[in-house]
Amino acid sequence: MSKLIHLIVIVLLFASPSLAANNELRVFTWSEYMDEAKFSQDFEAATGIKVLIDVYESNEDMLAKLQAGGVSQYDIIIPSSYVVPALKGLQLIQPLDHTKIPNLKNVIAKFRTMEIDPGNAYTAPWQWGTVGLMYNKEKVSEKEASSWAVIFDQKKQAKAFWLIDDVRSSMMQALIYLGYDPNSININEVKEATELLTRTKNSKNCLGFKTGVGGKNDVVAGSAEIAVVFNGDALREVSENIDKFGFAVPREGGEYWIDLMAIPAQAPNPDAAHKWINWILSPEVGAELSNYNSYATPNEAALPFIIPEDRNNKQIYPDAETIGKLYVAGDLGKTMRLYDAAWTRIKSH
Repeated sequence: MSKLIHLIVIVLLFASPSLAANNELRVFTWSEYMDEAKFSQDFEAATGIKVLIDVYESNEDMLAKLQAGGVSQYDIIIPSSYVVPALKGLQLIQPLDHTKIPNLKNVIAKFRTMEIDPGNAYTAPWQWGTVGLMYNKEKVSEKEASSWAVIFDQKKQAKAFWLIDDVRSSMMQALIYLGYDPNSININEVKEATELLTRTKNSKNCLGFKTGVGGKNDVVAGSAEIAVVFNGDALREVSENIDKFGFAVPREGGEYWIDLMAIPAQAPNPDAAHKWINWILSPEVGAELSNYNSYATPNEAALPFIIPEDRNNKQIYPDAETIGKLYVAGDLGKTMRLYDAAWTRIKSH
């Protein structure tokens, strides 16, 4: 009997890591992007798989973590669309098995034909939205918040504001304000945008660079008058206090972004990752995600379940006029080195 017990203990010791891996899903995502406790509980109830969540604040942080070993630590990541070519080029993500994701049929057509990943070969859409200005209405007028001049023109600047700590987003804003292509690879134009961001960062009214969530929190706390943020971060607060806070995409134009779900190349549990993607793309879960974070769903089947006030909110689902002045961050390829060098200069000067 003692030999049998000893054998059982050995089997359990060697089997338990594999068993644990098969029953765990490790998600690496942006902060405040979902109701983490509820989504974890609901997914476990639906599949028997426990969800473990880590968060990051920028695509660059996520990419660095993957390259430092995270590629074998996580099952799901949520990159922005412009990062996908780099993830594929570095072989950090794996192709999706569409036979395991029948709910891909729910995805709105334009998100199935994206240039960065035609046919959703490597990714499935998570959410989409815009970048703009969240402001305190007691300190900044709606007219002032309707132009990027409220941060870039030192004669019109708000008295305390945050820039967003995101290289592509910040560079796009500067290029748009200067009247250039927001995905410009012209050295002189990129240099001019770099100089504008450096001057702005060093102005007496600028508080520096902060994540969208952090900037939003400071506007709410009163330590900043205005901040460059993602629309959902702002709108969750605006909806609760419409008289005090506002959000605007400046008239010069702004960024339209798409975040996606992908599976790292060496994910410990790719089967669970496919189950997660399929679960997120179900109508009710997709709607619950957007109803929580105030971003737009890329899931056509989820639209009927979106809160009517949100579905009719042009700051979440922009009208044609607004869409016409929004730009997606494109794949810069090797030219991204130019932007990385610019960002290093901006941050260090």
